[in-house]
Amino acid sequence: MHTALRERMPGLWPFVPAGYPDLSTTRELLLRMADLPIRGVELGFPFSDPIADGPVIQRAFSAALASGLRVADVLTMVAAVRSALPYPILAMVSASIVYRIGLGAFAEQAAVAGLDGLIVPDLSLEEAPGIAAHLRTAGLALSMLVAPTTPSDRQRAIAAVTTGFLYYVSVQGTTGERNHLPADLAVRVASLRAATSLPVLVGFGISRPEQVREVCRVANGAIVGSAIVHRMADMAALSPSLSVVEPTITLVRELAEAVV
Repeated sequence: MHTALRERMPGLWPFVPAGYPDLSTTRELLLRMADLPIRGVELGFPFSDPIADGPVIQRAFSAALASGLRVADVLTMVAAVRSALPYPILAMVSASIVYRIGLGAFAEQAAVAGLDGLIVPDLSLEEAPGIAAHLRTAGLALSMLVAPTTPSDRQRAIAAVTTGFLYYVSVQGTTGERNHLPADLAVRVASLRAATSLPVLVGFGISRPEQVREVCRVANGAIVGSAIVHRMADMAALSPSLSVVEPTITLVRELAEAVV
């Protein structure tokens, strides 16, 4: 497990959809992000029916899958660049992918590739100990999600099985850009942080530098996905022959430097 996962210094965690618009772009983005003041990366493994992702990320996943992308391709790419990356990488992956490959096999393959842990958004609390045990054996973290509607006793149970950071979902529904953060965000995050020694990161609805700054005042980090993928999609639509890397890195830098 990467030492940065145990640290509480706030900062940006950008979400990158693996294989969109192609795997070479993902590789270049990961390498370029090594020069930015980010805390880590959430690497999305494309899935045909993501339950928590809004239309922007769903379209990126669909495009990656249509190109024939496989889990093994993503792991091979990560392994090729891992030594050049100073930050932790957590895979955002559906439980169905993990179960299809096998708990032990997926954990071993993820560790060999150089991943530092998993975020499994469709994993139930009841199933979590099984995956957590395999990940712990492989030296990987499991970051679990907590929603605004999660009762306090269930929050504690989720924290007990979590070995990375707690992922606080700031709004109900799917991922996507929003103009305003929830008015009660600071209170809810403070309550969660008081109940656990784990770092608490906030995701869903964060899209602008000022929102990243606001979140990092009360939490241990901000996860931004849809705004980044939206920038990639806009650039790809303008000209398929032009790389989306530079404008994407510009946005990630702006978001990350809001905390510095």
